[in-house]
Amino acid sequence: MAHDCAEAPNKGTTGSGSPVNCVQQGESMASLSDALVKELLSGRHIASFSSQNADGSIHVVAVWYCFDGGNLYVATSTRTRKARNIQSNPKVSLMIDSRDPAVSRGVCIAGTARFLTGESARNWNAKVHGKYLSPAALADERVGPVFAAWDDVTIQVTPTNVFAWDMREADKQVFGGAFEKNPGYLLGVEN
Repeated sequence: MAHDCAEAPNKGTTGSGSPVNCVQQGESMASLSDALVKELLSGRHIASFSSQNADGSIHVVAVWYCFDGGNLYVATSTRTRKARNIQSNPKVSLMIDSRDPAVSRGVCIAGTARFLTGESARNWNAKVHGKYLSPAALADERVGPVFAAWDDVTIQVTPTNVFAWDMREADKQVFGGAFEKNPGYLLGVEN
């Protein structure tokens, strides 16, 4: 199910349809406009957001996000580790996957982050919150205003690399349909 966070038209070309598509700037194997990529980026999934700590280790945290066809937006607080990390190094990655063994698929986005502040941040944060919280939750004085006050900036991620996978395509092209014919081959994951 897609959710309305769009403000810009989708850009790019359709991918090759291979089970694993990878794109770097200037290549056209896959793009933000590929059906699988758009489905995952427009859906209501939890993203894993990665940034680099000062000691060189990687910090990974689950985040809510919005996609406008060209950039991703993450509501956050300036007090978070990811925000502090971005101040030192704006290179980040997000992974969004289906977590469904029957249709295992996902996308990794590497890109450059920058902070949006003020009215722009409030507007994007409201879109991110509205994608994941019901109207009743947003209207509840114990929930909506708390999220609005908590997240004081927005991280805008401009993608530089896109990597996508689709186990359904891999099954057709590599495994001869073995997984489709034998649903028990892929074991369920814990929720």
